Amino acid sequence: MKQLFKKWNQISLVMQIAIGLIIGILLALLVPEGAKPLVILGSLFVGALKAIAPILVLFLVMSAIAQHKKGHQTNMRSIIVLYLLGTFLAGAVAVIVSFIFPVNITLVKGAEDLTAPGGVVEVLKTLLMNVVDNPVKAIYNANYIGILAWALVLGYALKSASDTTKTFITNFSDAVSKMVAWVIKFAPLGIMGLVIESIATNGIESLLSYGKLLAVLIGCMFFVVLVVNPIIVYANIRQNPYPLVLTCIKESGITAFFTRSSAANIPVNMKLCDKLGLDKDTYSVSIPLGATVNMAGAAVTISVLTLAAVHTLNIHVDIATAIILSVLSAVCAAGASGVAGGSLLLIPVACSLFGIPNDVAMQVVGVGFIIGVLQDSFETAINSSTDVLFTATAEFRKRRKEGKKISIPKAS
Repeated sequence: MKQLFKKWNQISLVMQIAIGLIIGILLALLVPEGAKPLVILGSLFVGALKAIAPILVLFLVMSAIAQHKKGHQTNMRSIIVLYLLGTFLAGAVAVIVSFIFPVNITLVKGAEDLTAPGGVVEVLKTLLMNVVDNPVKAIYNANYIGILAWALVLGYALKSASDTTKTFITNFSDAVSKMVAWVIKFAPLGIMGLVIESIATNGIESLLSYGKLLAVLIGCMFFVVLVVNPIIVYANIRQNPYPLVLTCIKESGITAFFTRSSAANIPVNMKLCDKLGLDKDTYSVSIPLGATVNMAGAAVTISVLTLAAVHTLNIHVDIATAIILSVLSAVCAAGASGVAGGSLLLIPVACSLFGIPNDVAMQVVGVGFIIGVLQDSFETAINSSTDVLFTATAEFRKRRKEGKKISIPKAS
């Protein structure tokens, strides 16, 4: 048994996850009833990630700000620009593709008991209120905007603290990071449980009637990941972008695909940033911020499902309105929560642009929940892996301008 564990630990984490994925699929298909108890492994894994992530963010950011030396430059401005640009372009791609391949959908019930925001102003107001949320409540509810705000304030206040206090915070931050590494070690078992749950609970049959919608939705996401994002990366680092793109997909996107939560994937992204050799002062802020506002996948979902409703109702859309929708989907996406299905409740806001009644818009949300097993998985994989991609891109761009060599480690 000891030799078996030794050989297992010699295998890369990505390969371990792939093995867990294959075993999960086989068990779910061959012995579905016998595999059901293993679903708890997925719940435990996601639960552990979600539990540790708020504490990790709080202490990492506090430590980074408190220890920050005057004159040390971070890349936060460049990263935020990349976040906004990536989200807008994703929404624009979805709008264009939806016009080239218009989709009609069968509206369904099932989301009537959910409450959607009343408009963009309400979305932005919620974001601002999250900034001043009670710090304990922010940690409890995994409100990362609030956690970031309080961590920044506390870190700044601690800049004049004694070295002993700063060392304590840094040691605590390192201890939490080590706990995260322990949790990630169980990723193969967690992914196996999540796969079994996904297949056993949702199946494939419910998705078949929405094949064309899923093809447009997932096709847009693949285009963003494999074409749009690489162009953005190349424009900044001036070298082949695909090693970095594929590394982010393998080591962040795969895990995010199954956890279906950008918030739960924060620890995974932090670990990847460390492996890429990025500045801890920067990524300790940019990664949790990205889990809240960098939502390219959500922009695609909002645009595609909104225009599917538009085509179904035979509403005419001019070019100006299409451009406004691209901007609106990006703004709404930034207001989507980093949890499973967070973007779907922003669809009524976009539908209101075309005068679509809220009761009809909520039926579109119902469609979103039906295809959510795939839609939300792909969406989260793009959202979360892009957080690392753009954080690394900004830093590598800085190194290129300084004449330093850019080295991108291959996925393990």
